[in-house]
Amino acid sequence: MAKEKTRFSNNINIRNRKASFEYEFIDTYETGIVLKGTEIKSIREAKVSLQEGYCYFRKSELFVKGINIAPYEQGSFYNHEPTRERKLLLHRQELSKLETKSQEKGLTIIPIRLFINSKGFAKVVIALAKGKKLHDKRDSLREKDQKREIERHRF
Repeated sequence: MAKEKTRFSNNINIRNRKASFEYEFIDTYETGIVLKGTEIKSIREAKVSLQEGYCYFRKSELFVKGINIAPYEQGSFYNHEPTRERKLLLHRQELSKLETKSQEKGLTIIPIRLFINSKGFAKVVIALAKGKKLHDKRDSLREKDQKREIERHRF
């Protein structure tokens, strides 16, 4: 019998591309995430959207809300709710530092990347971010175009 090829992958790297356009990142943290049984299977199939995600504190614990992890197709009645809030795991010192910084005016915490590390655990990279103004967005687009032109003329 031939071994059936698995559709799950450990090379998952899901990015929130819109975040770098909308926000200026001040500080980033790599966090663990608490998942239910079928959520990791959907993540390994890369059926995740970080676009609407944001983080908030409740009783000195960090939670992420708005990340859409699609229901697992073979999940039956054990399937998870796609947009439920999930707890993020950080060291106590990082949590307290992040909580004080996030209370400053204009700062927010957003998920920018979800990946599976070498041990097989799902990790979320979050960023303490400040929203960009319209002229800042134009500047970042202009810089991106200039880099693209330089690369095009280099070869």
